[in-house]
Amino acid sequence: MATTADFRNGLVIEFNNDLYVIVQFQHVKPGKGPAFVRTKLKNIKTGRVIDNTFNSGVKVNVARVERRPYQYLYKDDIGYYFMHLETFEQIHVEEHVIDYPEFLLEGQNVEIVIHADTDTILSVELPQFVTLEVTYSEPGLRGDTATNTLKQATTENGLKVMVPLFVNTGDKIRVEVSSKAYIERVKG
Repeated sequence: MATTADFRNGLVIEFNNDLYVIVQFQHVKPGKGPAFVRTKLKNIKTGRVIDNTFNSGVKVNVARVERRPYQYLYKDDIGYYFMHLETFEQIHVEEHVIDYPEFLLEGQNVEIVIHADTDTILSVELPQFVTLEVTYSEPGLRGDTATNTLKQATTENGLKVMVPLFVNTGDKIRVEVSSKAYIERVKG
């Protein structure tokens, strides 16, 4: 058992007979009345985000979860296959459990969140940024960099990203997974 004082981002709690992860929380102490905690909770199974307010000091059940390092191997008709980095055990994961499956590249390291009590897979978390190679982009014109103009580029996994004009085919770029936005060009 934990109280609202133990809330932190990423904490998995049991709420309404389901598992939720705390995405955001804020302790509020109004001038009149008791303190409370405003939260945004993400349902682990459905991915739906809800707002909820807890009275300060309320006890909640914390779910025991483990984060285990895995490496993505391949995908087939059934789903995605991952290998544990320490035990080399291979597991099968269905697509709806993975946050952004379009960013998975063979050999990429990920963290798989597993409910420790039932040993079920809750989610597959990719790194915040991934490095992708540009397979196609229109060539940029010389001297056309005075404005903040963007062009569309296709990456090795088929993702279309808006990039600056100086990015060419064969360049490696860093992309933020959650927003699918270009961050920077990677040298080397």
